[in-house]
Amino acid sequence: MADQLSPDEKLHLITRNLQEVLGEDKLKQVLQERELKVYWGTATTGRPHVAYFVPMSKIADFLKAGCEVTILFADLHAYLDNMKAPWELLELRVKYYEQAIKAMLESIGVPLDKLKFVKGTDYQLSREYTLDVYRLSSMVTEHDAKKAGAEVVKQVEHPLLSGLLYPGLQALDEEYLKVDAQFGGVDQRKIFTLAEKYLPSLGYAKRSHLMNPMVPGLTGTKMSSSEEESKIDLLDSKEDVKKKLKKAFCEPGNIQNNGVLSFVKFVLFPLRGEFCIKRDPKWGGDKTYTEFEEVEKDFAEEIIHPGDLKASVEEGAKVAGGGGGDDDELVPSRLDIRVGKIISVEKHPDADSLYLEKIDVGEPETRTVVSGLVAYVSQEDLQNRTVLVLCNLKPQKMRGIESQAMLLCASVEGDPRRVEPLDPPEGSALGEKVFVEGFETGKPDDKLNPKKKVWEKLQVDLKISDECVAQWKDKRLMTKLGQITCKTLKGGNIS
Repeated sequence: MADQLSPDEKLHLITRNLQEVLGEDKLKQVLQERELKVYWGTATTGRPHVAYFVPMSKIADFLKAGCEVTILFADLHAYLDNMKAPWELLELRVKYYEQAIKAMLESIGVPLDKLKFVKGTDYQLSREYTLDVYRLSSMVTEHDAKKAGAEVVKQVEHPLLSGLLYPGLQALDEEYLKVDAQFGGVDQRKIFTLAEKYLPSLGYAKRSHLMNPMVPGLTGTKMSSSEEESKIDLLDSKEDVKKKLKKAFCEPGNIQNNGVLSFVKFVLFPLRGEFCIKRDPKWGGDKTYTEFEEVEKDFAEEIIHPGDLKASVEEGAKVAGGGGGDDDELVPSRLDIRVGKIISVEKHPDADSLYLEKIDVGEPETRTVVSGLVAYVSQEDLQNRTVLVLCNLKPQKMRGIESQAMLLCASVEGDPRRVEPLDPPEGSALGEKVFVEGFETGKPDDKLNPKKKVWEKLQVDLKISDECVAQWKDKRLMTKLGQITCKTLKGGNIS
């Protein structure tokens, strides 16, 4: 698509829905000559929340315009910002951010192969970068450094020196990532202007800056990863979402600093293109809006009640990623499927057709699995084999022995002899979570309720493709190393 766009059309895609652009003339000049190089950085502080969908959708615009996009997981920045991420947790935080953000991008159709992912400490601890930090600190005044970080770095009564370093490092990232422009929220503006002022003093080019509007939190202030009550987290349960919305500021007719209304504007509308108010027929019934201004007008005129707005946002938040714990929502993320290793196999003492497998799923104790499917698989083939295990079924006794999980296999209906255990990608770690594309961030049930037949209803759509890939409704089962497969049973079932 980008090859067919003119420089002006690319500029429109790059800048649409932004609150402010600094250096637009420079953008135009670069687009006349080549594709633009842009980076977006996120400090790995608290857990990513649903407002992250706003920059994600903008990154989709950059890619449509042919931009080369780098996503920076700013782990060192997270440490410098009043130690929001302790040093020993940085690596784990980065892994969580990477999984969550990649899942968000994939859920809105952004191709990951066109993005470059970088971790800050991969280059920020180098000799050259460190020397530039010292060079920059000899030029930037304390006043300028403090002012630049005022809306980004956590403000405390006795600030640490690390918070003064933060803005300068973000400025240097533009040079070390070799980009033409940096993208961020409008709260980053003072850091951007510091970069424009001081990078040329080091002999580096002045970059352009692209700024998204900030998504207000439920409390009326900025929605922040490190401020729990301000945000709807990707992993929040339905009960958590309801509790946060109940506390949220949403005065009848007041559209100023209204966090719930802002959530509709900045998160739900960009994601879905519409918003439905759910209400009792005696108050007008359900109504679908295609323009946010219509929602705002009806709320200002008190046609929409705050209670109905909050209830409708609660429904919308489930689609966006929060509220994943709904007991009635049939999504594959409710299944706790893990990579395991068969330690031993033996026949059931009281049933010739059943076998007992001891399986290591990364827990202190192995799990006992009672299975009849593997009766036609050689025991030698099963010994020490890496497999997939469903771990949150309610344990049940099978001929006197408790089965604590289920070994997942491909099978052919009507032919019990054709059975193959599913194969995770080589190198997958024991206990590693298996997920379905598009459902990476959901939280599995502690135990699947057998009365509601959650497993049985989801299992109907688990199939093997013609390429021997395990799928749920045509979406692949994956670990972080790749897709789940079987050896030969094309078109088979999974049970």
